[in-house]
Amino acid sequence: MMTVTDKIAADLLHIGAVTLAPNDPFLWASGMQAPIYTDNRQTIAYPEVRAAIADGLAALIQEKYPTATVIGGVATAGIPHAALVADRLGLPMNYVRSKPKDHGRGKQIEGQLTATDQVVLIDDLISTGGSVLAAAKAVQATGATVLGVVAIFSYELPDSVVNFQAAGLTLTPLTTYSALIDVARSEGDMTPAEFASLQQWREDPWGWSGD
Repeated sequence: MMTVTDKIAADLLHIGAVTLAPNDPFLWASGMQAPIYTDNRQTIAYPEVRAAIADGLAALIQEKYPTATVIGGVATAGIPHAALVADRLGLPMNYVRSKPKDHGRGKQIEGQLTATDQVVLIDDLISTGGSVLAAAKAVQATGATVLGVVAIFSYELPDSVVNFQAAGLTLTPLTTYSALIDVARSEGDMTPAEFASLQQWREDPWGWSGD
């Protein structure tokens, strides 16, 4: 029987939210060459997939962070998933902008939040972790506690490990790059050489060239 981790990885591949191209790499905004491109915003267009993601994230939170009092979505891609998860758990939900509004009350966090709240943040995708960790700082600035971060997918980049450790926060993704390339290989979508290239990127993303 397929695990939740593998099921979500397969879903992302099947709906085209993730594209693997070890022989024709993508250029990321950071300047990194990568054999993968991810657009998890597509998941909200598929009711069965988004429901499976919401169920999986809710189960992770119940297991890892049972004392959570608020579910926070990281703008913008984390917002729909946070709303679905908060509904399943019967908890309040808010969302965190990348920066405070430049008008009105200048709020960065929309929704209710108190200094006694214990928040779990949800994002759709983790590369270096920069956006969600910035959101965590905004939540912590209110006096509330950030219990941790859950996400649909993590690239497992070494930079993200360092950044989460430095922030003193845990990350629990539903699925990962390792799981995704294993599922793609099991479905016969790549040659042994392509799989080896994908593994090499995971081990040394900045040094990988795709050759």
